[in-house]
Amino acid sequence: MENILFSNYKLGQITLKNRIVMAPMTRSRAIGNIPNDLMTEYYRQRNSAGLIITEGTSPSPNGLGYARIPGLFNQQQVEGWKKITEAVHSNDGRIFVQLMHTGRIAHPLNMPEGSKIIAPSAVAAKGNMWTDQQELQPHPVPKEMTYEDIKAAINEFGKSAELAVEAGFDGIELHAANGYLLEQFINPFANKRNDEFGGSVENRLRFVLDVANKTSDLIGADKVGIRISPYGVNGDLGIYDEIEETYILLAEELKKIGLTYIHIVDHSSMGAPEVSSTIKEKIKEAFKGTIILSGNYEGKRALEDLTNNKGDLIAFGRPFISNPNLVEKIKSGKEFANPDPNTFYTPGEKGYTDYPLS
Repeated sequence: MENILFSNYKLGQITLKNRIVMAPMTRSRAIGNIPNDLMTEYYRQRNSAGLIITEGTSPSPNGLGYARIPGLFNQQQVEGWKKITEAVHSNDGRIFVQLMHTGRIAHPLNMPEGSKIIAPSAVAAKGNMWTDQQELQPHPVPKEMTYEDIKAAINEFGKSAELAVEAGFDGIELHAANGYLLEQFINPFANKRNDEFGGSVENRLRFVLDVANKTSDLIGADKVGIRISPYGVNGDLGIYDEIEETYILLAEELKKIGLTYIHIVDHSSMGAPEVSSTIKEKIKEAFKGTIILSGNYEGKRALEDLTNNKGDLIAFGRPFISNPNLVEKIKSGKEFANPDPNTFYTPGEKGYTDYPLS
């Protein structure tokens, strides 16, 4: 009997050659925020995945909160990404770009001149941000977004989605997880607004739904997915009473828009509360579309969850760092090599493109 992990899957208008997804992972190799040849080689090595979701990529200079992360808001970036999409497509792979606006999780030393750190409210996140110039620095208090800032950010996501298509991507993933701007609007620990973008669950979902609508209108909802992390605590976000209600309503609204997938990430292996099978099932039932599951998977559990219809695709993160040939290793039952965490975010090829290819 064929292993369902290695079966084709129809996602919107495209067909994936298997159900193994390379999860988005920041790797901080984009010098000057521009995709480069080293990144092209990294993605080429991993193009046996059915779907690759790129590292978080900012739709705006205001979203470049980390050192050396890529953007997708100018022509030079488009040209850099074109090489990457071609490298993935050369092996019948498919690739979505993850649009990640860091919001308040940022430091001005990492950002281009003229950019600003913006968030739903002027509430700084606890903790520090790495900067290449001055090492760890505390997160500053962000600028509370005006109505004009909100509209501009929505339009930036839209323009970036159009540039993604120009660069050859098969679609985009909106990063509404991990404590970044979209989740900052959803979560009341970061969103203290009392206008139509804050307060009630419906209001706190308004920004992310406006972004989902805008990008879907411009490139087609079948090319737009979203990543969520219910119970995530990254970025100094806390647990609140209406989490289940919030994400079920979000799934219902995304179904109306017609998004191609919801990508649910469980950070419990990193110390966050578990995303229960109950809420995953409720989100799946409300959305009635493709569900990608992510969170400390290995081959056996991935197969079990697909076989039991808990999701449609399974995303692997860190295993793909140190196992470029992960699909083959899962197929053959070979043990995964462990990645070196010391090189997750360092510039250069060490710990990036130098892992064995077989």
